[in-house]
Amino acid sequence: MIARGALAGLAGGVAFGAAMARLGMLETVGSIVRAESSVAGFAVHMVIAAVIGALFGLLMNGQDPRAGQTLLWGLVYGALWWFLGPLTILPLLLARPVAWDLGSAQALFPSLVGHLLYGVVTALALAALLLAGPRIRRREGLGPAMIRGVAYGFMAWLAVELTLRPLIADGELGWAPAFAKAAAGALPAYLLGGAAALGAVTWTSGLRRALFTDNIRLLRQEGAGPRSLRAMGHGALAGLVGGLAFTLIMLPLGLLPIIARLVGGDSTGVGLLIHLLIAQIIGISYALLFQGRSFDPASALGWGVSYGFLWWMLGGLTLLPLLLGAPPGWNAPAMAAAFPSLIGHLAYGAALGIVYYRLESRVSPWWISRNRLEEDRAEQGRLQTLGSAPALWTITVLIALTVPLLLGG
Repeated sequence: MIARGALAGLAGGVAFGAAMARLGMLETVGSIVRAESSVAGFAVHMVIAAVIGALFGLLMNGQDPRAGQTLLWGLVYGALWWFLGPLTILPLLLARPVAWDLGSAQALFPSLVGHLLYGVVTALALAALLLAGPRIRRREGLGPAMIRGVAYGFMAWLAVELTLRPLIADGELGWAPAFAKAAAGALPAYLLGGAAALGAVTWTSGLRRALFTDNIRLLRQEGAGPRSLRAMGHGALAGLVGGLAFTLIMLPLGLLPIIARLVGGDSTGVGLLIHLLIAQIIGISYALLFQGRSFDPASALGWGVSYGFLWWMLGGLTLLPLLLGAPPGWNAPAMAAAFPSLIGHLAYGAALGIVYYRLESRVSPWWISRNRLEEDRAEQGRLQTLGSAPALWTITVLIALTVPLLLGG
């Protein structure tokens, strides 16, 4: 795995190095060895790429080797090395202070895109080298598929809006912060479009299995009706708790009177009632989409926060402005201005996920022993971890907390 990771890292290094040459970044890397030339910088860059790739191969040992799973881990790995490399280690090697401030991070946005490119190419190359590896087969639910679609939409935005389109139009990479801010208006469309597309594919696949499967071992022992009704009740209660957590953020910001305008009111009390009703409806949708996908508090928190971010994009930036007669907040300044609302949505999702997990974990059908239920939940949680679920949660937090600040801060 170390050798394969090093080879994959070289592939990622070539892709990143080509971009660095266009952006004039290789000389900075060469200064690490006191040789400020593009040739020396490329040589140092490739050595670093191979070493980091070897570590990635070691970390991926035992994980699901499929390209779709490895790709998401590569995206996370590239983002991690952006924080460790240009923001931390490189300044220290050059006897400079670490770049742990918003201005420095914004200036290094092109490097972030490059590190993400490195992670994606390295992951795909490693997956190609592991084609003969074992496969972990586990059907993905509709909710997790939508979150995966958000991650794919983010990658598509980077590839199309910041890379291919400016290359074709002007022959240059659009990785500069100013260009990325101008392209931020397309980001929500890519994220929501990715969630809708992958959700539709997963729903169609599940419907086909439900209609045409003849393997009785795949059928659940409990009817869909009672199971869904119970989940909806749990989701409504969990959504109410999440809505109360969100209220603690909405009150100081004066957002509740804005919510009241949805029904022609303008008071805090009316806004609170409408807000809690919406919170319960979203909680019910979470229960239906993520039922049986939270196996421990970590996975509950991950899916809940991810769903909260999706609703910030769909609700806070899109539906709410449209219902109030305003255009969607699909631009960098609007995303930056809505950052407090984003924190509220993440808090709502965290409370929703944890409370729903606690309610769901208490259900134990009489025909299944408690020990057997816990063993099955532990095994399903292990398989989820060996896939890319933790990477999905990390990518969602990365997009949620980093992109609005870097593009609109």
